[in-house]
Amino acid sequence: MFCQNLKHSRFCLQISISMASSGETARESIDARSDNQKQQQKKKNRAGAEDLQIEGYPIGGLSIAGHETCVIMPSLNLAFDIGKCPQRAISQQFLFISHGHMDHIGGLPMYVATRGLYRMAPPTIIVPKVIKESVEKLFEAHMAMDHSELEHTLVGLDVGEEFCVRKDLKVRAFKTYHVIPSQGYIVYSVKQKLKQEYSGRPGAELKSLRLLGVEITNTYTTPEIAFTGDTMSDFITDVDNADALRAKILIMEVIENALSALPPPLSGRVFALTNGF
Repeated sequence: MFCQNLKHSRFCLQISISMASSGETARESIDARSDNQKQQQKKKNRAGAEDLQIEGYPIGGLSIAGHETCVIMPSLNLAFDIGKCPQRAISQQFLFISHGHMDHIGGLPMYVATRGLYRMAPPTIIVPKVIKESVEKLFEAHMAMDHSELEHTLVGLDVGEEFCVRKDLKVRAFKTYHVIPSQGYIVYSVKQKLKQEYSGRPGAELKSLRLLGVEITNTYTTPEIAFTGDTMSDFITDVDNADALRAKILIMEVIENALSALPPPLSGRVFALTNGF
């Protein structure tokens, strides 16, 4: 199990997306795209090399206390909080917002708008259910000013509720302790294993049982990554947050010294970001 204290770190990774102008000749456009692709690949390679690697997961993003927080998990195609919308976050399909403070949510309209500009799929944004209506109004105001659609899917999630990212990955919200409504998120891996009583049976028979609605597998979930956003150390002693402490990676932002409250199995396994990315 690892902890990651990000609040006073400075790290930033960028990608570059280039577009050929409509006035180029076909050959010039091809050459330009080729050059752009090479440059993009070089930058992606550099960015990947600069990611912090923990437990097999690359971690990137930006976190400056009071200014901007965005933590990117590129291998999972998701980000936690959006800060001022660092460019690399734009390529992440799923965005999980911990709370409504500007340094965590300020870049949200730009995130959606830029994905639309580059003709990416509309993103899915998960927010605490208590602020969902306010976020909807935020988008309405920007659409009225910008005369654009800002296509996206907005999901309100309460503490204890889950969101399925894909078949083998889900995220559950957990309670954090901040001066405004807030929550953290735990990413779980999900695996299906055939029940022992069906082991060795032909595939055709198993398929028939599935069609009949028979549960032939057991589901196993493992907490992989937990992200707190801003919180006091109370979240550590909350018995409902046990999975956050069991996760392979715990990414913490603290407004008091929560590290001293960590139990012994965790306290000696902390990665503090001092040099950044």
